Amino acid sequence: QVQLVEFGGGVVQSGGSLRLPCIASGISFSNVDMGWYRQAPGTQRDLVASISRVGSTYYTDSVKGRFTISRDNVKSTVYLQMNSLNPEDAAVYYCHKPRGYYGPEYWGQGTQVTVSS
Repeated sequence: QVQLVEFGGGVVQSGGSLRLPCIASGISFSNVDMGWYRQAPGTQRDLVASISRVGSTYYTDSVKGRFTISRDNVKSTVYLQMNSLNPEDAAVYYCHKPRGYYGPEYWGQGTQVTVSS
């Protein structure tokens, strides 16, 4: 009954923007940290950004100043706003809930982001 569902992927020109929502169900959303990962072909799945239950954020160096993670606890949704996209940002983006007191980790199904140059 736990589900994370990402939306918002697509094709965007270099320099453009996308906003990815992840809708969570079956979890105590307001009490857990959430994160966004990405995986490009032939690469490891890496953490892009995370946000704590109280709104503290983390970003990997390559996206600092360009990406913003946020959350809406009323809607049980975490967002990744991606600006100034470049081809190196192209990947499948995954929503993630880490393991913790409120249960095991969960992954979304992934959404494809393609950046054309």
